[in-house]
Amino acid sequence: MTDITRTLARFIVGSTPDAVPPPLYHEATRALVNWMGCAVGSAHTDTVDNALRGLAPCIGPAVASLYGRTEKVDMLHAALLNGISSHVLDYDDTHARAIHPSAPVWPALLAIASACAGGVDRPGSVAGIGPIDGRRLLHAFVLGVETECRVGLSVFPEHYEIGWHITGTAGIFGAAAAAGKLLGLDERQMCWALGIAATQSSGLREMFGSMCKSFHPGRAAHGGLMAALMARQGFTSSEHAIEAKRGFAHVMSTRFDPAVITERLGETWELANNMYKPFACGLVIHGVIDGCIQLSTEHQLTADMIAGVDLVVSPIVMELTAKKAPRTGLEGKFSVYHAAAAALVRRAGGESQFSDACVNDPEVRALRERVSTSVDASIRRTEGKVTVRLRDGRVLYRHVEHALGTLQHPMSDADLERKFCALVVPPLSVERATSILGTCWSIGSAADAGAALECANG
Repeated sequence: MTDITRTLARFIVGSTPDAVPPPLYHEATRALVNWMGCAVGSAHTDTVDNALRGLAPCIGPAVASLYGRTEKVDMLHAALLNGISSHVLDYDDTHARAIHPSAPVWPALLAIASACAGGVDRPGSVAGIGPIDGRRLLHAFVLGVETECRVGLSVFPEHYEIGWHITGTAGIFGAAAAAGKLLGLDERQMCWALGIAATQSSGLREMFGSMCKSFHPGRAAHGGLMAALMARQGFTSSEHAIEAKRGFAHVMSTRFDPAVITERLGETWELANNMYKPFACGLVIHGVIDGCIQLSTEHQLTADMIAGVDLVVSPIVMELTAKKAPRTGLEGKFSVYHAAAAALVRRAGGESQFSDACVNDPEVRALRERVSTSVDASIRRTEGKVTVRLRDGRVLYRHVEHALGTLQHPMSDADLERKFCALVVPPLSVERATSILGTCWSIGSAADAGAALECANG
């Protein structure tokens, strides 16, 4: 138990691209497609605009891309802002148990790749780091996901239940590991990077429903990249930052299982447990949305036909999404009442169903008042039971055991492409979206991944 951090660092540093099973490279590519769609599709939201305006006086050399925007910024701010952008809609990928894996890791990696594109050392790039090829990029991503998930799951669920947002708190370890791998850290430097990440670990669940929720993975990407850059130059930290008595795990959780981090490391891979969202909100209400869409579509329901809606959900649904009267789109993502009403009225659960306009639509709002919930501790968090009582006396029922997007009912590559296009067209043209998609799908063969992904700028 005294060498957990070092064991993890040794694994990250020693891993070679050939050690990763080939299917995981395809899964990493799927994660990039999904992440890029979320980032580009959210690039001009108020959340990103406000952050960029606020940070403008602090931004350094314009070397790294903000995907979906024309601006370039320094590496650290690119990691922060792209991380925020990719999580604004709560539409990014989700590990089967705990964390949003891509939002903290891809921004840190792509900040390096973008700044080092072309292979010429210049102000704001990393000296001695040439262009990042696609296979290295995907390999580093797999290692980052493995790191953040294992660290997060070692303290889950107690860490989450006391109020920490695990995507921020554990995500910073993934960003540090992935960035450190690209930067060529040795074992001791990687220990330091994980320690610098540990001492920055943060993110409060109190912020859910506000712009700060997406700040958490952005800050994790920023802090993880910063940790790797500093460690590369000899900035030290505790080399037992995860497992020490006053380290991350024992300070931030009432339970720590170190075996979760070290057992079968390099044999099993957490990226294999990644899921992609068809609906733009937390996974725990996807079963309800799926059921409501199915019933509304099959019976051509309209709001005035519905006398009431009864939902049976897991306890975690009411812990996370019990907002009865949301006022904004962001708050709507944390309202199972709004999610059900919008799904029944609009027969969808995408970005527009969690907009300010939809949350305040009189028809949706009125139906929301007719939605009731009850808790069943025996059902899974992604499961949902929907009963719709109609004014003509009919009662419609749907039990969704495995919502679309779960491991048991995964989104296909074609589903991800449709989601990508729905997010980015407009403002982008279909031709432009197709070009970006093609680049993402082929990123593993790119000689200079940062340069290749310039197509997603603007």
